[in-house]
Amino acid sequence: MKLVYTGKTKDVFALDNGNYLLKFKDDCTGKDGVFDPGENSVGLTIEGVGDVNLRMSIYFFEKVNAAGIKTHYVSASLEDTTMEVLPGKVFGKGLEVICRHKAVGSFYRRYSDYIEEGADLPAYVEMTFKNDEKGDPLVTKDALVDLGVMTAEQYDDMKEMTQKITQIVADDLKDKGLVLYDIKFEFGYDADGKVMLIDEIASGNMRVYKNGEYIDPMTLSELFFAE
Repeated sequence: MKLVYTGKTKDVFALDNGNYLLKFKDDCTGKDGVFDPGENSVGLTIEGVGDVNLRMSIYFFEKVNAAGIKTHYVSASLEDTTMEVLPGKVFGKGLEVICRHKAVGSFYRRYSDYIEEGADLPAYVEMTFKNDEKGDPLVTKDALVDLGVMTAEQYDDMKEMTQKITQIVADDLKDKGLVLYDIKFEFGYDADGKVMLIDEIASGNMRVYKNGEYIDPMTLSELFFAE
């Protein structure tokens, strides 16, 4: 294996078969020793967080694949905390896709003149460029197409896939008495330009509530896998 990228929470290795191996780490984004999935730098190490992030990703990637939605997931090893994935390219310099079922967080801060906090949203999808210095700016479909980041067809496929995957996650959480408010994904594309879900589907990428109370990511992972 050849190390090709060292990330904040995962390292990426090239495999001889042309695929890649993601090594999940116990490093977490945060500030002053406090876990915060929205932070851009590693702030602390929590023993076992790599394992639970991989465990949840395996669970949902297998469900999403079974639903006929394209992802980069091939297989995983909990023993080594690794996941084998298909090769793919990111859109532009990196794009985050958020699907919102409730008006909270940055969405509410932007549009509070027009909506109550916590109000229902119809699987609203928005996209942002990954750029820490510019505060991950929002970007529209027209801009993505006009800037040459993706085609209109790729955008439409990504939006539809995002809404379907979000519903899969939301339904699963609902069965456990949990309510999904919003979730963040990353997408890429294969050699044929086909859109696919990449990265992970873990508790740190979603905002979840139980009985009106916010559930932090580590607690969410514990609740999710509780018998």
